[in-house]
Amino acid sequence: MSAPNAWSRSRERMRLFPELFSRCAEQAAAYGRCVAAGAPELRREACGREFAALKSCFVAAVMSCSGTRW
Repeated sequence: MSAPNAWSRSRERMRLFPELFSRCAEQAAAYGRCVAAGAPELRREACGREFAALKSCFVAAVMSCSGTRW
C-alpha cells in the first residue's frame, strides 16, 4: 500500500527538479565551465569549490520548497 505513495512522491520531486535547478543557473554554469576547462584530464576535486556552491544552492532551493516531502 505504501509503494504507490512512494512513487507519487518520487514523481512529484522529479517534476520540481527543473524549477529548483533553474534557481541555481549561475552556479551550474560556473561548475560547467570549470569541468569543460579541465576536460580531458579532469582531476578529482578540481572543481570542488564550484560543486560545493552548486550543491549549497540546490539544497537551499529544495529546503525553500514548502509542502514537499524530501
